[in-house]
Amino acid sequence: MTLDGRPYPPVRFDLSKRLDIPRTQVEVAAVRRTVFNEDHEAFRETLRAFIEAEVVPVYDEWFAAGQAPREFYHQLAELGLFGINVPEEFGGAGLDTHKFEAVMYEETARAGVTFGGSNVHTLLGLPYIKLLATDEQKKRYLPKFVSGEEMWGIAMTEPGTGSDLAGMKTTAKLSEDGTHYVLNGAKTFITGGVHADRMIVCARTAAPTAEDRRHGISLFVVDTKAEGYSIGRKLDKLGLRVSDTAELAFVDVKVPVDDLLGEENKGFSYLGHNLASERWGIAFGAYAQAKAAVRFAKEYVQQRTVFGKPVASFQNTKFELAACQAEVDAAEAVVDRATEALDAGELTAAEAASAKLFCTEVAHRVIDRCLQLHGGYGFMNEYPIARLYADNRVNRIYGGTSEIMKSIIAKDMGL
Repeated sequence: MTLDGRPYPPVRFDLSKRLDIPRTQVEVAAVRRTVFNEDHEAFRETLRAFIEAEVVPVYDEWFAAGQAPREFYHQLAELGLFGINVPEEFGGAGLDTHKFEAVMYEETARAGVTFGGSNVHTLLGLPYIKLLATDEQKKRYLPKFVSGEEMWGIAMTEPGTGSDLAGMKTTAKLSEDGTHYVLNGAKTFITGGVHADRMIVCARTAAPTAEDRRHGISLFVVDTKAEGYSIGRKLDKLGLRVSDTAELAFVDVKVPVDDLLGEENKGFSYLGHNLASERWGIAFGAYAQAKAAVRFAKEYVQQRTVFGKPVASFQNTKFELAACQAEVDAAEAVVDRATEALDAGELTAAEAASAKLFCTEVAHRVIDRCLQLHGGYGFMNEYPIARLYADNRVNRIYGGTSEIMKSIIAKDMGL
């Protein structure tokens, strides 16, 4: 199927099956990029058209509500976005790449929108299923994952522990008959926590040892409709307001042994396995936000007049935007290199930390300067630069703070 009846560049999966809107033109990058091919650009066109038709017109309503509607995730599933990296036998496209996710980061930032908590579903939830699930579990989990019938989240952080995951208190005790675990505890800052149907919960199945505080953590796939599972407050955040974030509580929640993910007591090592891709995602998202901020600022200063002249005509404006563009170009080179390394399975923990640190700090500087060019209007939520400013702030906190990234890099340097 095509967007306008003309031949459509070949893609390995169909992302256009519910669209009948005009083809949009993709901007030509200032610096030649080699990270994307024709399939990615065809995907970009379809995704951009979808965002303009289905998301932008209602985004203010989502922002006011503090979350995207659950039905929106079914739309994303219909486009095929949840199945890109899922094996074909389970209804996916069978690809093994993060480049389509990269395009999504760029296109949502460009439009000044987000896709709610869906990135947790694909970027965080799926890798654990692919890495740890048994064949039987994959048959149960993945078809509903692809269709959007079941949205996934992951619950690690607890009140009072923050980044110290080894200090978690949530427990999962095996029943006497060995048929299920009994889950008790609480989690906080859980993205996608309101809409999730399946939650990967980290819990202690054994006490830590004197030699290893990380010992004894296991991962469980928990049905959010299970008795004793409850959603507490939907948290009122500074940014990412369309992404539902919640507190969770577990009171004697029964989890079948068939929903243990991976081996018992090895959960901490599993959590570390996905950190490189998670931090890549934050780095790429931050770069995309910085790129979008320059676009918003450029458009604004060209239209806004002061003292009878366009703001864009002042030397300070030109110099500020030129400096921002130079930083965005540098960040683009960093994330493109990291993307190629990630797809090749070669992105190290230190390289991912370096990319996250650099790109999130660049985005912080660039977005702040671009907001300044908007003057008072930059402080108004009706302008995308204001929302971008708030959304960006968490990038230097979650997935490991900037200070932790520096520690990882320094350790890799032998310091």
